[in-house]
Amino acid sequence: MASPTTAAGPRRARRRPAAAPLARRQDQIAAYILVAPQLLGALILVIIPLLAVFWFSLNDWNVLSGQFRFVGLDNYVRLTTDDAFVDSLIASAQFSIGLVLFNISLALLLAVLLNQKLPGIIIFRTAFFAPVVVSLVAWSIVWGFLLQADGGVNALLEIVGIQGPNWLREPTTSMIALIVVQTFKGVGINMVLFLAALQGVPAELKEAAQIDGARPPRIFFSITLPLISPTILLVSIITVIGSLEVFALVDVMTGGGPGNSTTVLAFYLYQQAFEFSSFGYASVLGVVMFVLILLLTFVQWQSRKKWVFDEV
Repeated sequence: MASPTTAAGPRRARRRPAAAPLARRQDQIAAYILVAPQLLGALILVIIPLLAVFWFSLNDWNVLSGQFRFVGLDNYVRLTTDDAFVDSLIASAQFSIGLVLFNISLALLLAVLLNQKLPGIIIFRTAFFAPVVVSLVAWSIVWGFLLQADGGVNALLEIVGIQGPNWLREPTTSMIALIVVQTFKGVGINMVLFLAALQGVPAELKEAAQIDGARPPRIFFSITLPLISPTILLVSIITVIGSLEVFALVDVMTGGGPGNSTTVLAFYLYQQAFEFSSFGYASVLGVVMFVLILLLTFVQWQSRKKWVFDEV
């Protein structure tokens, strides 16, 4: 009776390894099934349209006339002589720099203030976050009325004896108005991110600094700020990308004017495509915007090693 058992033992031992590869294959198939919708969505909604934009940028495509012919790099050469394109880059730079500085500074200040354990602080957190969920178009229309020459903003200024300008009809004030309105619209998101980061700072570190005699400003700049620097990096990347993609705000409030003072790159792209029916040149502007965003994001990401805490 010993021999059958002994003979069966090796046979069972030889069959066991076959189950492991089968299980691994099943796990791989399940993983592919779970990842497939995301990959398919990225392929259809991101990769293919991106490749199509690159292809369209090499062609002269006028929708109204039905013209579609290959012109190579002619559309890219056109950029070098297009003064309106230069103006759009300047306007985008002004808007982006102003928005990033004002938005991040205000969001961090609000987060520090709202991080206090005070009665009713939840109400203030909700109030500052509420504009985020408001329709951008509705938000822009309301502020467009408020910033008119006889609007609510100038009415408030008159109470304190200040004669306000026609905010949306002067080059300097129109850009400032766009920056402020966009900041108030989106500051709530950054505020929540900073608030979460502040609440994650270990309290024992700040208590130890207080025992050593450090004052609140020193504690904030030497302990709190370095520890939340990864969140500052995230917020800055998100804000820079969003500032370069602004369109609805400009379209509703200023229409790119006065002149080209608020014609940012995204709005100029829209004009070329849907007002002048020059989809080939608009595709070039889309490529420029993509490269610009990619470059700025890469620079920000690489700079993290110099100022973000615990990055090497």
